[in-house]
Amino acid sequence: MNKYLLAFIWLPLILFTSGCTSSAQEEQEYGVSSINAEIPIPKNAKEIEVITNSNNPNIKIGAKYELDNIGGEQGLYQPDSYFNKLSDDGWIELEDKRLGHVQFFEKKDTVIAIEIHEDSFDIHEMNKDAKF
Repeated sequence: MNKYLLAFIWLPLILFTSGCTSSAQEEQEYGVSSINAEIPIPKNAKEIEVITNSNNPNIKIGAKYELDNIGGEQGLYQPDSYFNKLSDDGWIELEDKRLGHVQFFEKKDTVIAIEIHEDSFDIHEMNKDAKF
């Protein structure tokens, strides 16, 4: 009888905890951004807007993506796995240009700005003569 009671208690507990593992632990798959094929984007990110006409003269083109749990509460946390993917693909972070939620990366002669929010992020390709 005790075996059945123990199994009755442990089975739901095991199923519950296995269903609550963080999605950050899963291997992330990447596609490419619609604004630049060199920029990897998590496959489960949903593009919600392409910005072709910005009021900022430093921005060439941009896109806004929706992605659950990126940036944590209020976008305060850097998405390390995503930034590691950028690094693996040859993007170098320009740490001295960082402005709060906005990080800049460079590859060849292209500079991008990534702004992290809670559950979304923006990517902007900067103009060649951008001042930041």
